[in-house]
Amino acid sequence: MDKEQEYSDEELTETPENKASGNGEDLSHEELGRLLEDVRSKADEHWDQVVRTRAEMDNLKKRHQRELENAHKYGLEKFVGELLGVRDSLELGFNAAQENHDVEKLLEGTELTLKMLADAMNKFGVEQIDPEGEPFNPELHQAMGMVPTNDVPPNTVVNVVQKGYLLNGRLVRPAMVMVSQAA
Repeated sequence: MDKEQEYSDEELTETPENKASGNGEDLSHEELGRLLEDVRSKADEHWDQVVRTRAEMDNLKKRHQRELENAHKYGLEKFVGELLGVRDSLELGFNAAQENHDVEKLLEGTELTLKMLADAMNKFGVEQIDPEGEPFNPELHQAMGMVPTNDVPPNTVVNVVQKGYLLNGRLVRPAMVMVSQAA
């Protein structure tokens, strides 16, 4: 038995919720049926909107996940493209060194290759840390040892064993340095 049929006509028309005409008149069964159908159709419309919105959100989530995976996979593509020119230059220099023993040309080619590499790295936000003569900074430098000297103030970098690098301001590798101490 439907809930509509469980109540008598008097019970349905006496509730304030069922008086919709505004002038105090009771609603007939037909009017109640139409109102119920209207409410059901609106509920169906809203349910359909909820289902569609959920589907759109799921599709959006999947698309973002795919894009994130592709960004991780291919994020270095442009950087690698820049490095390929450097590798080609190194291979040409290596082949030339095997055939021709002109040290001046090899030095010139190596210098140009290093410049190509530095330009490629700078283009992508890689900055070299070469702190010789600067005060020791434990956030950017790693001390390999102390050198007693009176030529420079204490805690000054006197020798760079290995240069450090920053990527967009974030430390990738600290500079390995020798630091002065009072003699």
